[in-house]
Parts: sequence; C-alpha cells; structure tokens
Amino acid sequence: MRDLAFIAFLFAFFAMGFKRPFLLVLAYLYIDIVSPQRLTYLLLNTVPISLIAFALAVGGWILVEDKRDTRVGARQVLIVLLMLYCWATTINADFPAEALEKWGWVWKALIFAAFLPLTLRTRLRIEALLLFMILSASSIIIVGGIKTIASGGGGYGTLNLMVDNNSGLYEGSTISAVAIAIIPVIIWFMSYGTIFKPDWRVKTYCVALVFACLLIPVGTSTRTGLLCIGLLAVLSIRAVKRKIPYLIMLAVLGLAAVPFLPSTFTNRMNTIKTYDADSSALTRLAVWQWTIDYAERHPFGGGFNAYLGNHIRFDVKSAGDDSGARVSVDQGRAYHSAYFEMLGEQGYFGLALWLAINLIGVVRMEILRRRYRDPDGDFAWAGPLAAALQTGHLVYLLGAAFIAIAFQPFVYMLIGAQIGLDTYLTRKRGEESFRSMRRVPSATASPASA
Repeated sequence: MRDLAFIAFLFAFFAMGFKRPFLLVLAYLYIDIVSPQRLTYLLLNTVPISLIAFALAVGGWILVEDKRDTRVGARQVLIVLLMLYCWATTINADFPAEALEKWGWVWKALIFAAFLPLTLRTRLRIEALLLFMILSASSIIIVGGIKTIASGGGGYGTLNLMVDNNSGLYEGSTISAVAIAIIPVIIWFMSYGTIFKPDWRVKTYCVALVFACLLIPVGTSTRTGLLCIGLLAVLSIRAVKRKIPYLIMLAVLGLAAVPFLPSTFTNRMNTIKTYDADSSALTRLAVWQWTIDYAERHPFGGGFNAYLGNHIRFDVKSAGDDSGARVSVDQGRAYHSAYFEMLGEQGYFGLALWLAINLIGVVRMEILRRRYRDPDGDFAWAGPLAAALQTGHLVYLLGAAFIAIAFQPFVYMLIGAQIGLDTYLTRKRGEESFRSMRRVPSATASPASA
C-alpha cells in the first residue's frame, strides 16, 4: 500500500507539472531529497525515477518556460566548470569503477544547481523552492525528532531515519548539519512567507520544526551538529536588537537543557576534550595528513573515492592515561571533510573552484543583506532572506569541515536558491533604474517646453 501511495502522489505531481512546468522542478527536488524509491519495497526502486524527474524538469523548462527574464550568474558558470573538471578527473581516476559510481549522481547535483536559478524568475518561485526543500527535509527531521524523544536519545550511527541505508540526508552527521542550516530559513517563513501566510498555525509548525531540528544532533549524537548549533547561536546575535539579554537567555536555555540530554549524547560530546584518546578523531587527522601528502604528489587529484588508496598509522592514548599509547593501522578510510574530499579527489584546482562557489555566495548574500535591510521597502523580505541563506551556508561550511559533503545535492539546491535570489533582485534593480531613467527626461523637459 505504501508503494501505491508514493506512486499515486508522484503521478499526480507529474500530471500537474505538464500544465505548470515549474512543478516538475519541485518534483525533482522532492525525489532527490526524500528518495521515495528507497522507502518503497518493489515498484519505485526498480525505476530510475530521479533521472526521469530530472529530464522532465529540464525538458519542461526548455520547451515551455518563458525565458525573457533569464539571467546567468557567474557562479553558474563556475559550477559547470567544476562539473567538467570532475568529469576529467573521473576519466583518469585512481579507482575508475568507484569513481564512475559517484559521478553517476554528482553530475546531476551540479547540473541541477546550475539550471535551477534559470527557473527562479519570481519571488513566488524562490519561496516555493525553499518551502519544498524545508518540507522535504522535514519528513526526515520530524521522524528523527520523534524517535529521539520516544527513545530518550538515539546514538551515533544508530538512530533509524526511515531507511537502513546510511547515505545522503539519512546519514546522521549530514542530516544534523542540514537540520541546523535550514533553521534560519524556517524562521524567515514565520515572518515573510506568502504561500502559507504566517498565522498562528504556520508559526506553531515552524517552532515545532525548529525544535525537531535541534533534536537531530542529540538523537544522532554527532559532535558536528553541536558545533553547528553553536555557530548558529553566534550568527543569530546580529539579528537581535537586545544582544545582552539574548546572550543571557541562550546561556540559561543551554544550562537548563543539560540535565535532559541523554547519556549517549553527553558521553560522545565529552570526547571533544579528549580527541587524542578517540580513534575516530585520530583517524580523521591521519587521513587529512595523508590527503595533504597525496595532493603534493597528485596536484590535480585522484578522482572520486581516491581515499580508497590510503594507508594510515596513528597512536591512540588510553583515556585518562598519559603513560603510553597503542599503535593503530588502517586503510581506505574516508576523508571525513569536504575540504579534504575536494583536495584529494579534485586537487588544488578543484578545491579552489569549490571554495570560490561557496565563498562568493557568502559575500553576495552579505551584500544583499545590507542593501535590502530597509524594513519598509518593497523588498523588505529580501534582506532577511539573504541573511538566512548566508547563515545556513556558513553553518554548512562549518559542518563540511568534519563531513565529506562537498557534493551534497541539498546544499547545491541552497546555492541555486542563492543565485536565483541574487539574479532576481539584480533584474528588479535594473528595471527600477530603467524606469527612473525614463522618468527623468520627461521631468526636465516640461520646464523647457513651458
């Protein structure tokens, strides 16, 4: 029955998309984030539903959409360039079969990120995109939040988020970073949303969803999630008028929450202070050092999954004992960092491209945040949205330091939303300037004619 429900929902979505092609873009968003084919037993998991939705979304735009307002941003060009570079490294990869497997989904994530802003011609579409991203991710987050409360906590790698396959957004550290990153956008909908007007029902749902997002790092017991919460708290200070009372409130809430945290979470967080006795942390440090050495020998990278060739050796101290350490040896360990993932797989040039795509986004959102901070202007919603997207992006960049999510599709959708907002506001600003220029001659000509 569950398979039939998913199929009926998707068919209805596709049917509406043939009348409104932008809905096909949202359908692909839903499929790529939730992965319904992984939630079904037989029917959808035998069909390349994601590729079908991708083809329909792009095809619908090419054949039907109005392209008069289309603008291409610099970051879209950089994303396409990164995709072409990744294709080149895949051809020459150290592990061709494994590299080709990862390439199979990376190219879609990158192409869709470059394509997505072309469809975001209106505020309504930008808002619809972000709304679908949040609601799709919430289907995973709410499940995780409920299970965290019901079980008194989950545990690292043990919280079941609807599927047993620990990949994509269903991986604990990844969903922790994403859940915290989308909180600013959720809060934006509480004040500026137009698809669902921010009445008491919408605000209640948003508050509950924010609470569920905060529960995800607890349920998954991920240290990355705790760091992301800390960064979010710091970044949120700039939007608060009374900063001292806000800081006091954060401190009080943090201390009040400690007694209610499960032991699985607190025990794992305590390992932050004793990283030299934690094999997981030491493995990461050893892999990062190996990646740096590897990049010196292979400056253009080794292609996707080049980490499979690593051999690492490190010393692990016994907790509370400084007298000695045991030697640990491992091989084929993942990067556990997007930065080192890019360095090892795509080399210095690929890392530079990836950093440019991300850092330009942070800078552009800061420019928009400052430009549209007038609370009484026609674009009073734009400044806060730019700030929310920037905060979410910064949270991702922190989380990415400890998770290999350089090509996480959800993040590239967020980048696509940033580019779409930027190009939309640039076009509107150009239209305003053009109208002003047309008004000026008529105003100056009237005295002369008189």
